Amino acid sequence: MSVTPPGPIGDPLFGNGRQFADDPFTFMRACADSYGDVVRFDLGPRETYLLTNPDDIERVLVAEAERYRKPRFGDDAMGRLLGEGLLLSEGETWRRQRTLANPSFHSRRIGALAGTMVEHTESQLAEWEPDEVVDVQLEIARLTVRIIVSAMFGANVTEEEVRTVQEKLEPLGARFEPDPRRFLIPNWVPTRENREFAAAVDTLESVIDGIVDRRRGTERDPTVDPAGSEGVAVGGPPGDADVDVPMDLLSVLLRARDRGEQTDENLRDEMVTMLLAGHDTTALALTYTFYLLSKHPTARERVEREAEAATADGPPDAADARDMTYTDRVLSESMRLYPPVYTLFREPKLDVKIDGYRIPEGSALMCSQWVVHRSSRWYDDPDSFDPDRWKPERRSRRPRFAYFPFGGGPRHCIGKAFSLLEAKLILACVCSRYELEYEGPDLSLRGSLTMHPDHPVPMRIREK
Repeated sequence: MSVTPPGPIGDPLFGNGRQFADDPFTFMRACADSYGDVVRFDLGPRETYLLTNPDDIERVLVAEAERYRKPRFGDDAMGRLLGEGLLLSEGETWRRQRTLANPSFHSRRIGALAGTMVEHTESQLAEWEPDEVVDVQLEIARLTVRIIVSAMFGANVTEEEVRTVQEKLEPLGARFEPDPRRFLIPNWVPTRENREFAAAVDTLESVIDGIVDRRRGTERDPTVDPAGSEGVAVGGPPGDADVDVPMDLLSVLLRARDRGEQTDENLRDEMVTMLLAGHDTTALALTYTFYLLSKHPTARERVEREAEAATADGPPDAADARDMTYTDRVLSESMRLYPPVYTLFREPKLDVKIDGYRIPEGSALMCSQWVVHRSSRWYDDPDSFDPDRWKPERRSRRPRFAYFPFGGGPRHCIGKAFSLLEAKLILACVCSRYELEYEGPDLSLRGSLTMHPDHPVPMRIREK
């Protein structure tokens, strides 16, 4: 095999960790611009290889996916948070959990959840006052928490539980912000950051336990979740085929636990994963969309026209969302410029060869949406907002993995269809009634598990 790929020189102890921690987004783009398709650098104790060519990313995520796994990093704080949920589990555990979860994300069930999504949106919009300034990131995250709990837990969440989740997201997120010193300090050392992280995980798990306790004994009751009780049509688990039962994810997992196929720990891991991943990414995608629409009034007017058409005859449904074709392009462009998941990691199970370079077993492969989505190799004027670049004729000229906000391959995001429907219905409800005007500083970003604004996102509510 060939020589080591090129890359920036790092410090003796921290490698390139300080540069990455200071500004991961500028650092990754500079590496791609300077060194090409495969870039090597050190982030603490592990060699890292940044892949910037969509063809190589497709090989890792799709064509040769079985040769790679999700890496576990140093102190494994992510494992403490998400356990063996769908995001982190491997092998037979992942296949079992994915098979169990699939019916909850069947296209017909997702379409039937439109009413739930709109109901929660309308309830929250009723709290808004014209000319009020709100932090749109917090507002939308509060809404998406309610929607994911209702749709996938088959339960309502209390206002206190929503506040608790949002309060604990800060110490959870801070734990995953890049810091080159972190690998030197084990999880068990009682630093303030470690204590706050552990307390936040415990609190989040207690919220999940409370929701699960409210649902115990109702997982076979079709009145619990009428919008999602399509067990027969979508192929429920063995033993349920002759019973009309709720198909929200929590009900599916509770029934699997009753059959001895799940432990309480399995169930909790999936619920924590679903709560965090299921609300945060959609809330961020909408936050960045509202920000971009505020900056581009012509695009906002076109979205508003589609929103008005979608709501003309009453609350919008899945069919109305499918007709919002320009809004769909706006969302794609928003997630290109500001992908909530800004990088994916994989680890080769054995030494592999990529573009002639030897990539050793156990190293970290970084497939960065942020880098590829903003590359001038694949996009004209890549830093500009241009929804029309998603017209079919222009989109078809780009490599498949020049755009991958939901990942790809067998481990693509199971909630993609749910998230896109939710986002379009929220946009229909908001933009048919209000214009949101951004009143904050130039947008700056920070990296954690997902890409967050580094400050509040204040928007003034203008009634149309």
